[in-house]
Amino acid sequence: MFVLRVAAEEPGLSLNELSERTRTHQSSVSVVVSRLVRQGLVERRASEGDARRVEVSVTSKGRRKLRRAPQAAQERLLTEVESLSAADRVRLADLLERVARGMAIPMRRPAMFFEEAKRSRKRSR
Repeated sequence: MFVLRVAAEEPGLSLNELSERTRTHQSSVSVVVSRLVRQGLVERRASEGDARRVEVSVTSKGRRKLRRAPQAAQERLLTEVESLSAADRVRLADLLERVARGMAIPMRRPAMFFEEAKRSRKRSR
């Protein structure tokens, strides 16, 4: 829902632009957009100005779904983090990095928000 909402806010964004705006790795956004395309919620098409550029636009079905959907957790989180002062954001980043190091989390491609929880539920079935 987060990627869908961001795509609706500014029609014609590329995957890289969606990645920047959602603060998510481009490969993860690509996977999400593919799912949204399969569900008929967005369309991908070549840009009129540059055929190498693929633009994402929300379909009428996607706009209907957004009207009924609550705000995504990622949106709320980003809104709150962005409301912090620059100094508080730096302090938060430092603390989160320290927590991650203390947890000895292996370095790997970051997952989309809540992607890890979905994977672990599938394995436990």
